[in-house]
Amino acid sequence: MIHIYIFLCLWIWFSHGVIGDTDEVKSVSVTEGDSVSLNTGVSEVQRNDQILWMFNINNSDTRIAEIHKQVIDMYDSNKIFGDRLQMDSRTGSLIIRNIRTEHSGLYKLTIIKAGVTYKSFSVAVYAPLPIPVITSNSSNCSSSSSSSSSSKRSSVSRCSLLCSAVNVSAVTLSWYKGNSLLSSISVTDLSISLSLPLEVEYHDKNTYSCVINNPIRNQTTHLDITQLCTLTMKFCSEILFRIILMMLLF
Repeated sequence: MIHIYIFLCLWIWFSHGVIGDTDEVKSVSVTEGDSVSLNTGVSEVQRNDQILWMFNINNSDTRIAEIHKQVIDMYDSNKIFGDRLQMDSRTGSLIIRNIRTEHSGLYKLTIIKAGVTYKSFSVAVYAPLPIPVITSNSSNCSSSSSSSSSSKRSSVSRCSLLCSAVNVSAVTLSWYKGNSLLSSISVTDLSISLSLPLEVEYHDKNTYSCVINNPIRNQTTHLDITQLCTLTMKFCSEILFRIILMMLLF
């Protein structure tokens, strides 16, 4: 009889969330400068409800916002978020305006409302993506001075290009021929400059593009072979002509 009583008590506790619902983690990805809302799922906070938000800093959970008996306490959240953080008085949801990369991390939510519910939000904030810049690399013309005349003419028929992006992190830079990936390079957390070379024929009729992307966005620059490579070809041809002329004179 006692066993049945204990079983019934445990069933009531679990079914009504007295012990606590299973923690669930939701991933949220945004771009720096955007606004993000972390929703509680509560339609309306009642007087005896309690909603607590914590932000994990250096493996320590810090209270940043709470509503209890319909009174909101933002603690010392301004030290972390400035005036960017808000708590919705009706739902208890957390709103971060003009979010920064340093606000990436784990946000923990505790809802006490006829039981206890736990939720977590893993927020990833990505820096805005720059537009990749494609330039022609005319410096390769100088290498022809140590080559034979035939190899010089061959090098002039090709166009050396460089796609670059400055001060980027957590991105991939890629060259595409049509929809086919030709090459790519990636960087994780460090903020650095990326460059990716490509060689094409001057009279190539295919479409090429350089793409930079992170998990949520991308930026594309399409190659204008006529504009970039024709000028480079003229430049290289002029250098080649001068080299051949010097060789004939000496």
